[in-house]
Amino acid sequence: MKTERQQQRVEELCGACIRALTGQHDLRYRGRRLHKGLRPVPLGAAHLRTDPERDDFKSYRGAADGLALRLQYSDSELHHRLLPERAVQRFVFELMEQLRVESLVPGQLPGMKRNLHYRFTQWCLAFYQSRLTENQTGILIYTLAQLTWSRLGNYPVLEETEDVIEATRFHLTPLIGHQLAALRRTREDQLTYSQHALSIARTMDQLLAGQSASESEQQESDHDEAAPSDLSRFLDLESDGELEAMTVAGVGESKVFREAPSGYRVFTTKHDREVSAVSLVREAYLKTLRLKLDALIRGQGINIPRLARRLSMLLADTRLTDWKDGEEEGYVDGRRLSRLVTAPGERRLFRRQAHRLQADCLVSILIDCSGSMKNQIEPVAILVDVLSRALEQAGVNSEILGHTTGAWNGGKCQREWMSLGRPSHPGRLNELCHVVYKAADNSWRRARSGIGALLKPDLFREGIDGEAVEWACWRMIGRPEKRRTLIVISDGCPMDTATGLANDKHYLDNHLKQVTARLEQSRDIELYGLGVGLDLSAFYTNSLALDLSKALSNQVFDEILQLLAGRHHR
Repeated sequence: MKTERQQQRVEELCGACIRALTGQHDLRYRGRRLHKGLRPVPLGAAHLRTDPERDDFKSYRGAADGLALRLQYSDSELHHRLLPERAVQRFVFELMEQLRVESLVPGQLPGMKRNLHYRFTQWCLAFYQSRLTENQTGILIYTLAQLTWSRLGNYPVLEETEDVIEATRFHLTPLIGHQLAALRRTREDQLTYSQHALSIARTMDQLLAGQSASESEQQESDHDEAAPSDLSRFLDLESDGELEAMTVAGVGESKVFREAPSGYRVFTTKHDREVSAVSLVREAYLKTLRLKLDALIRGQGINIPRLARRLSMLLADTRLTDWKDGEEEGYVDGRRLSRLVTAPGERRLFRRQAHRLQADCLVSILIDCSGSMKNQIEPVAILVDVLSRALEQAGVNSEILGHTTGAWNGGKCQREWMSLGRPSHPGRLNELCHVVYKAADNSWRRARSGIGALLKPDLFREGIDGEAVEWACWRMIGRPEKRRTLIVISDGCPMDTATGLANDKHYLDNHLKQVTARLEQSRDIELYGLGVGLDLSAFYTNSLALDLSKALSNQVFDEILQLLAGRHHR
């Protein structure tokens, strides 16, 4: 099983390959799904679906190459216009179109051809090993896939299953043999090819419709020995590109958010507050928490000076600061020309401008202080404390912020809404609590007690991420630094029970996606997402999945630096 970080690396490599092959620079994986800009790319054929629990890197490469060829050689408007409505016909038509474009792989790319061959054979073997070929529906679909792939790619059918499909192949050939023979001849003409593919799809639909009743009767009479016949994961394909793939972060579509004329709504803001972390914890307890955090950091073995040097090189700019006199080369120093007479051998008559790294940057770290983060807060506190200390040594200003809610399940906002008769779709129904653990103008030493407040678990309630990101950006925009970087640390989607029940469960998700998309498009602030144990790329184009279940190491910080340097952009 892949870790989230390993999976993210695989998707980064596959995304880079697809961009290189297609020349479309806005293609990136977001939440396990290839997106063009902010829109998911339709998966089309079933064998393009991959599973991180089961599939290896070669399968991912094969699926990525298949998607690249689909984007290059298939007219999506023509395909969508011809796409049948019935599920079986749609499945067959999608499969035929995908195998068509895969048969057009350029001859100068033999590695791509091997990847495509590997991916399709792995999918076929998974289909067979799932026992889906042990019923009439499954064997018909599998046989058709093998025959089409073999005919278009000029491959032999899989040796492992050749005997299994022999009887079905004998039955199918008289029915669709003419159309199969025409597929390879017309594969470079999508419209003509599609007519033959549609004819095959209709024939398959008729065959399967005629068998469904008898197959159901057979399963009822021999229930214990019947093979699994659930083909939903092979037939349930997105044909229009509007559906979001299920992501690790659990993003979906909010009908309320989409149809609201004013977009995101807030029922009331009068109970929202912004507080300093030190005001939320008793002074004596705050000292205890800080001592605990110091002890945790000492046990990590992190090289903070090294981290500071690398941050300085990454975030600072080279600037001219002063002149160095008495140099042996450079600009002539008029003040020293008299030495040519008094000391003819003197060579130090020049001056040079001195350069040094100087930062004009603000890094703001926004922490999701929702209840689900309680179990992860110790490594997160270590992470942000070390980063803050290293940034200060690098001459970079930083601030540490947190966001939660003032109550569980709505609090005062929800009670006001209920007293007004529960009007429909009220928008956000909880009061915000935005916490400042370290302000940008405070040094790490002055703010270290406030950072220790992160370890107080009862401050963590629910999370409304979209408004928190806007708040953090608002604080940054008022600052004098030219370069502004926001790093969001979270372990999942926005979550507020009252808001979700009164609107729908993806209302806050969609607002966060809207906010991050707007920020990434404006480019006024560099935005990054650090996912604690999961992939946040559904929300943040530039994201990194962190595994904090083990002790923090220098490698974790190296990966964060690579993200900031742009080497892990999604």
